[in-house]
Amino acid sequence: MIELGGIRWSLHPLLAVLMLLSVLTGYIGELLTLFVLVFVHELGHAAAAYAFGWKVLEIRLLPFGGVAELEEKPGAPAWEEAAIALAGPLQNVWMAAAAWALGAGGAMDAQLAAYLVQANLLLLTFNLLPIYPLDGGRLLRFACGLRMNYYGTLRFSAWAGMGCSLLMIGYALLPQLQRGGSGGVQANLLAVGLFLLAANWTYRKQIPFLFMRFLMTRGRSAKRRIQAGSRARPIVVTGRHPIWTTARLFLRDHYHLVYVMDDPGRIVGVLPEQRVVEGYLSGDRAVSDLLR
Repeated sequence: MIELGGIRWSLHPLLAVLMLLSVLTGYIGELLTLFVLVFVHELGHAAAAYAFGWKVLEIRLLPFGGVAELEEKPGAPAWEEAAIALAGPLQNVWMAAAAWALGAGGAMDAQLAAYLVQANLLLLTFNLLPIYPLDGGRLLRFACGLRMNYYGTLRFSAWAGMGCSLLMIGYALLPQLQRGGSGGVQANLLAVGLFLLAANWTYRKQIPFLFMRFLMTRGRSAKRRIQAGSRARPIVVTGRHPIWTTARLFLRDHYHLVYVMDDPGRIVGVLPEQRVVEGYLSGDRAVSDLLR
């Protein structure tokens, strides 16, 4: 691992083993080509993150791709995360288009151009799968967040990622199952599926921490929206409603006012979302306690 420009650059140990095997089997050219394509893909993420003021912590190259580890800018809107996620696949789009154009124009060997187009399209398709931490998983989280509360978005994307990972594992094992145990297992796909399943299982376990961080960073974005005169999104609960379930109704890109009602349906108080966040951090109580 080296550090350059404030960013850690690292290779997964299995990638080094894979490179050695590629030298021995004569496939080092193909592996280096994929290495460069993945590297440019991750640079696209890093450049977009830097442009939005996010901090790039590490770019890590894995046996089947790469990961750009980012530190989200506090209070950043969801569309920035979506733009950063798209910046990677867009690199594969222009590289595939360039390879096709060079091959069609005779400036590049037709076989090499076809390989580059195929490799870029494969990376593009794989990264757009709706599995976190792939780009498609981040885009799924953005799309869900347009209608769902943030806590529900985290849970849905985690379970969707685990479900898709299990489908990938099942597909990798399908030849073995179809042929009564005599068929081969797609080892590469199986390894990727297991890795993504483990990653999403860990992601699901981290949801309480991620949600707490979400609440802790809402103060800055709330202040910005209030100063700009943003329209508040109402949340209606009864006084007996727990604070923690009320906070879980928050949407990422909206400022909320919480209307507390009694049983006959009369409004007994209105709480700004900051008051609910403070109550959430100070212990589990009923919303009505915040009106005192």
